[in-house]
Amino acid sequence: MGRKRTKRQASKLVTPDRAARLYRLLRLLGRGPRSRDVLTQRLHLNVRGFYRDLEMLEKLGISVILGARGYSLALERSEALTLLPFPDPGLTFAEAEQLAKGRTAAHRKLKQLIGQMVK
Repeated sequence: MGRKRTKRQASKLVTPDRAARLYRLLRLLGRGPRSRDVLTQRLHLNVRGFYRDLEMLEKLGISVILGARGYSLALERSEALTLLPFPDPGLTFAEAEQLAKGRTAAHRKLKQLIGQMVK
């Protein structure tokens, strides 16, 4: 029997194109319930692709529920976005170091990652 993927493993499977589509899906769902037909049309997906994206969101810890009025997020959109991984932007180390200069949690996270890589 196959092993369940962790959130970290699942996040590595999110390509830039898929991340953009998942972001658009979260934006649509964050505005209220939507039918599958509306979502597949707006995202230019077939039904199989739609369900694969829902499965990926679930693996990332973002629950989507199906109610009488359609699909909706089980949590606030802003919270869901904190769970959606950002794809590798293809930065150079110099660019990453420049972005790591700051005082926010995101700056510290990037600085820590750089530190782990250059040990």
